[in-house]
Amino acid sequence: MRKEIKNRTFDEERALYNLRQTDVVGCTFAGPADGESVLKEARDVNLKKCSFSLRYPLWHVRTFTVKDCELDDKTRAPIWYSSDGVIESSLINGVKAVRECENISVKNSKIVSPEFGWKSDGLKIENSEITSEYVFFNSKNVKIKNLRLSGKYSFQYMENLTIEDSFLDTNDAFWHSKD
Repeated sequence: MRKEIKNRTFDEERALYNLRQTDVVGCTFAGPADGESVLKEARDVNLKKCSFSLRYPLWHVRTFTVKDCELDDKTRAPIWYSSDGVIESSLINGVKAVRECENISVKNSKIVSPEFGWKSDGLKIENSEITSEYVFFNSKNVKIKNLRLSGKYSFQYMENLTIEDSFLDTNDAFWHSKD
């Protein structure tokens, strides 16, 4: 049976650790306890209209959505080792966002992350904007459509990349990449 957590604030270490089959709506992840890994090991969670200001919020998460959310610059390494996720209509400002992930879709979102999309497989980016110095390093099977990218050192060591209808403002791109 699906649960709902609504309009609450969490700042403790691993506050919602191992959360299962839950919709988290209008919650704030910030506060004086400054806890890390608030949703570590979560499964089948939908996050909507939430704000994050704590480190490592979504690590080892499986089957998730992040919609209409904001992850500020204090969310260092916000999404790592996670799979089967959708990030939609959201703003991510955390350094090292989306690393070693599988099957992550980003739609209608804005990402500001000096290192974004590293060592990941099956990323899909659509109708979004990314500002990143090192974007998609050593990733594979990436599909991009209608992306506005501003950065440097993009797409290094990539494999199987498709880009459509996009604007890329970058330099030193595609080093050691194939397909």
